[in-house]
Amino acid sequence: MKKKPFKIIGIVAAVIFVLLIVINSFKIIPTGYTGVRSRFGQISSEAITPGIALKIPFVDHIILVNNKQQEITIEGQIWGETSERAALYYEGINITYQISSDRSSWLVANVSNYESNILSSSFVASAVKTAAKQYNSIDATNRGIIEPAICQTLQTAINEKYGEDTITIIRVVVNNADYEDSYNQVIAEQQAAQIQYQTQQIENQRAIEQAEAQATVTRTTAQAEADALIIAAEAEAEANAIREDSLTPTIIQYETITRWDGRLPLMGNGEGNGVFPMIDISSIDQEAETPTVTEVVEEES
Repeated sequence: MKKKPFKIIGIVAAVIFVLLIVINSFKIIPTGYTGVRSRFGQISSEAITPGIALKIPFVDHIILVNNKQQEITIEGQIWGETSERAALYYEGINITYQISSDRSSWLVANVSNYESNILSSSFVASAVKTAAKQYNSIDATNRGIIEPAICQTLQTAINEKYGEDTITIIRVVVNNADYEDSYNQVIAEQQAAQIQYQTQQIENQRAIEQAEAQATVTRTTAQAEADALIIAAEAEAEANAIREDSLTPTIIQYETITRWDGRLPLMGNGEGNGVFPMIDISSIDQEAETPTVTEVVEEES
């Protein structure tokens, strides 16, 4: 009877030991994570996919690597300068990134405390300064321009440090970007000058379009007038050709006779005695028969 309590304790201890063995014989890898096996401090190069993973109790240790989209915010101001060497700062930079499941084992094996060090403040600051230096004072504070530039610069730096397809930078958001107060006035003047320049360009383009339209109208009008003159000239030439073909010597003689008023040319002797006919027809026999115009035309025909 005295040995019975010790026996019960032994049984309970054995059961607990067996349970510990069973519990430490597997690990559940959630969806969106990769398991990295560590055995006596050695990291296995083969990643463990989501599901139930078996392991050697008290020997294997499985590290979970988050492969979902994650966010990190860099607090404080990061100062840089533009291509014009104008000082400015960015603050509240939010970065969305994702760790590749295929590179999870390499990351755990080669980067100490990778969760905190892969996107450190100094690393991000260096990428931000590099991106800002590519743009002028206006574009460097334009979120539509600077955010993609920081994202691309940061991705390039990540690839150089950890290798391609290890970490993907999905998005960068800059909560605030500004200059010193003394420089804001310069920026405002530059923006006003740029707006004025763009407005002038639009007005110049409109004037060019109006001039081209007017020139088109002028050319069209001139062409129409030239075409009308050509048509009129062709019609006149055709009419003249018809007239030329219809004018025979007989017709010309006929027209001459019908239009003569019966008067003879007159001349003077220069002595103040008046004028007298160039041809004296008084001696012509009045009884002589003079052929009529009709007879002359018929005879010629």
